[in-house]
Amino acid sequence: MTSIRRWLLGWLIFGFAAASVVAGYAIFRTAHEEASELFDYELHAVAVSLPPGMAATDALAQGPAMHDLSDDRIAIDVWDAQGQLVYRSEGSLDIAPLAEGFRTIERHDKHWRVFGLRQPGRFIQVAQPVSVREALALRLALRTLWPLGLLLPLTVALVLFVVTRGLAPIRALSRMLSTRSLEALEPVRFAGPVPVEMLPLVDALNDLLSRLNAASSAQRTFVADAAHELRSPLTALKLQLQAAQRNGSLQGEGDTVRSIEARLNRIIRLVQQLLTLARQDAESSGTALAPVALRRIAEQAVSDFSLLAEAKSIDLGLEVAPPAREDDAFEVYGEPNALSVLLNNLLDNAIKHTPPAGRVDVVLCRGEQGVSFEVRDTGPGIAEAELSRVCDRFYRGTDTQGEGSGLGLAIAQRVANRHRAHVTLRNNAEGQGLTVTVSPLRPVMSGSAKVRAS
Repeated sequence: MTSIRRWLLGWLIFGFAAASVVAGYAIFRTAHEEASELFDYELHAVAVSLPPGMAATDALAQGPAMHDLSDDRIAIDVWDAQGQLVYRSEGSLDIAPLAEGFRTIERHDKHWRVFGLRQPGRFIQVAQPVSVREALALRLALRTLWPLGLLLPLTVALVLFVVTRGLAPIRALSRMLSTRSLEALEPVRFAGPVPVEMLPLVDALNDLLSRLNAASSAQRTFVADAAHELRSPLTALKLQLQAAQRNGSLQGEGDTVRSIEARLNRIIRLVQQLLTLARQDAESSGTALAPVALRRIAEQAVSDFSLLAEAKSIDLGLEVAPPAREDDAFEVYGEPNALSVLLNNLLDNAIKHTPPAGRVDVVLCRGEQGVSFEVRDTGPGIAEAELSRVCDRFYRGTDTQGEGSGLGLAIAQRVANRHRAHVTLRNNAEGQGLTVTVSPLRPVMSGSAKVRAS
């Protein structure tokens, strides 16, 4: 994966490092050459500054005493007009006088820098080991490089800071999009000014979101309108079928009439679920979640389905799991109607798939992650391979019996997502029945404010 940040940092740091190496080499060479010229000037200054009145015998006699004219880096030889040596410093070269000026010679596997100067009545020759000159020149040149060595890490730190600040709007846009819910299709808005370079991207993104919002709204409107338009004539058709059965105007076998009525009931149920799904999809993602008593919703749902459970001799009940108290209201942030739809769909599925004389329980729980509830039944359960797919729209398991459209769990999953919760299905450990868990729902704390639906 290509990273603009790594690409910028890599090339900028590499460029600064390469430029620093070239600049450092140029500075080093310049400083080295200037140091060599300085040492040449030193040889010239030593030669010019020697006392002019040196006699051969006095100079030779005073040689040891005049050793202070040089040090261990410089060797000095002085000859008179007749070519007689009148002065030689300690450690000097044992060579004949050379021509005037500067030159580099080799003696005893060692290079020397020699300067010759002719004055009236004498010839002066000053020499210095090249190794000493190089060591001193290197030390002086390296001293000129330390500011560059300090500048390089400071430059790298500055590049890191500038690139990080420069790419901050892109990271802000990425975070803004990653934290959005799937239904949030409103335009992207920055808290501050948008960089000129990002304006085309933001405009194109907002245009895409606008078109997606229009398409999604059109789809939701179509499903809602279609479901609404289909529900009335289907209900009327069922009423007419029942009336015809009562007055005897409908002629046909009983099995045929029951089959027609069963298919009609299934179509009506499908239309009702489509309408419910369309309403849930049409809910605004910014709807405020208010404190609601989950226990009251569960009690109402159990009461509403009690007759249906009695018709199948199913034991339907409501339980509170420890450590919650029996009088706990289980207040959570949510939408009462949406939570009722969620629980009603789970109970409807559980009762439909639980055989007669079975059991269905709604269990309220309170834990560290928040409030949750479970719907447990003693039905046939779901094949493990299908557990991950049963919440898909219009999906029905291969062994599913009875009426159904495959939308009940999809609606439940949709409502749970709006409450930032998850629907989890698992077969019971005893091998009979299914447990559907909805968690976590955010509990209401004292002094808490309203939150927004995701």
